[in-house]
Amino acid sequence: MSTAIVFPGMGPSRFADAGRFMLLDPYARKRLAVADEVLGYRVAERFRAGGADYSEYAQVAFLVNCLALADRALDRAGEEPAVCVGPSFGQKAAVAYCGSLSYEDTLRMTVAMARREEEYFREHHQDVVTHSFTRLPEDRLKEALGELDADGEWYEFSGYLDDDFHLLSLGAGRLDRFKKRISDLGGYSMYSMRPPVHAPAFAGLRRIVEREVLSGLTVRAPSLPLVADQDGTVLDSAEGVRTMLLDTFNRPIDWRAVTDTLTGLGVSRLVFSGADNLFHRLRRTRRAFEVRSLTPKSAVSARR
Repeated sequence: MSTAIVFPGMGPSRFADAGRFMLLDPYARKRLAVADEVLGYRVAERFRAGGADYSEYAQVAFLVNCLALADRALDRAGEEPAVCVGPSFGQKAAVAYCGSLSYEDTLRMTVAMARREEEYFREHHQDVVTHSFTRLPEDRLKEALGELDADGEWYEFSGYLDDDFHLLSLGAGRLDRFKKRISDLGGYSMYSMRPPVHAPAFAGLRRIVEREVLSGLTVRAPSLPLVADQDGTVLDSAEGVRTMLLDTFNRPIDWRAVTDTLTGLGVSRLVFSGADNLFHRLRRTRRAFEVRSLTPKSAVSARR
């Protein structure tokens, strides 16, 4: 059975959900000690005090936990994946796991990206939100988008997660009407993200990160096949990994393409390393693969 390790995208992250694992698990403590030294502050303390679900400190903590869970699985259960993938924020853990960036540089990159993103959206696209919705087949999706077109409303896709599950970036002033239309057409709205993500309109942020963050880091070819979350391409070069990291800002995720690639590679089992409320639950995921989820809560429970 061929296994792929998946580092999930980041959902709302709170110390109450992951703090016990970070402070007690030996694998997490080892990763955390390095993070404290590299970044020059106590990550767990700032995560506890931070409050914001997507703060710089929450992002670092999520990265630490995802990699610690993978360390734990490899050491205790012999989980040796043949392929690696990291949709959205999961890219960061994936490039560290595959050796394309050192763990230390991945920590620095995570902090630098978080700060640039916060600065960028403080000044740009303040009226844009990324909305997720499901149960809207292609014909009804076209109807909803046609109404936006007819009204001259701007929108761009930010993600294609399943056959009827999408992420769409649009003006915040149109969001309530769009959500009502989704409901009228039989769809179901999930959540909205602000700042928005993964849309062509954010090419300016990509350029800033390329110039101010990635230019100072050494990116290497991955040590095992790494699947790009934008189009399912199998990456085997440093340039490919670098492009993937930049594409996350202005290209939508396509989980459909990722799962097609994994199936084509003979993968039949996915191990999700990190708290995930989305990707492991998608029909496309469940239909094609055996799924195992590793989370801080499950790791803490296993210790008891």
